[in-house]
Amino acid sequence: MRVFVAGGTGVIGQYLVPGLVTAGHEVTATTRSALKANQLKNQGATPVVVDGLDREGVIKAVTAAQPEVIIHQMTSLTSLRGFRHFDRDFAVTNELRSKGTDYLLAAAAQAGTRRVIAQSFVGWTSGWSGSQIKTETDPLDPHPLSVTVHSLAAIKHVEDTVPTEAPEGLVLRYGVLYGHGASDAMLDAVRKRQLPMIGGGTGTWSFTEVTDAAAATVAAVTRGAPGIYNVVDDDPAPVAQWLPYLATSMGAKPPMRAPAWVGRLLGGEMTVAMMTELRGASNEKAKRELGWTPAYPSWRDGFTAWAQDYKAAHADAA
Repeated sequence: MRVFVAGGTGVIGQYLVPGLVTAGHEVTATTRSALKANQLKNQGATPVVVDGLDREGVIKAVTAAQPEVIIHQMTSLTSLRGFRHFDRDFAVTNELRSKGTDYLLAAAAQAGTRRVIAQSFVGWTSGWSGSQIKTETDPLDPHPLSVTVHSLAAIKHVEDTVPTEAPEGLVLRYGVLYGHGASDAMLDAVRKRQLPMIGGGTGTWSFTEVTDAAAATVAAVTRGAPGIYNVVDDDPAPVAQWLPYLATSMGAKPPMRAPAWVGRLLGGEMTVAMMTELRGASNEKAKRELGWTPAYPSWRDGFTAWAQDYKAAHADAA
């Protein structure tokens, strides 16, 4: 099929584009950087340099490609430095999830594209009451913290518009991404003991290894009814389990511990919530309807490989 990937050189795009090419699809992929166009070309895609917030540029690129499927993977997370200033750090990503989504949907309508697949997230977006494990039918958080109001509104925009405005609109909610090229700042913090366990570490996280995220997205090109899918591993776990395990995988000392009031002073309300209130997610729908099975069904296996990759890269740099 003819597939248009908006955001082809990002954390997921770097694996998604070659995965689509290997699956036999004809791929056009965008990047904001002319320097990265050769990367896309070398992976077998037709590169297009365009800013996702340039409405006319996006529409021109999509109508030229005449895709049967559009995949929205545009984010801008390079400025993320913790959770205290969440909306500020996600400002550009929020625009890409609101205006950028609208531009792609407008382009899809002009090009006659039926299937649109968009990236979303599951974790802090869920309500912090009830079950520790949420499904796609559970509502988004009705009472977000003040620092996440705009970010949650942008995610809600994606989840409301893509399934309703595209003839075949799918939204893939990835969990916390990890693996080569994803969240290495977390490993730096664990190694330096700068990621403490706050409170009892009772927040439940769902993880997604980055190549698993790409594989599920490739599957969604030809599988799945319109709607929302949690693309996470099989093993949602509290911070009290996964954080010490990650430290051990890194060969680092155990994480330091801090009461919630100290965490609130050092990292803000959102940091405490991430460590103590977060809810995990079920992947049963994605496995059933997309025909997808994660290669890393548990973060336990994935963290080991991730840590080894990180240590090897840093040994080479040294």
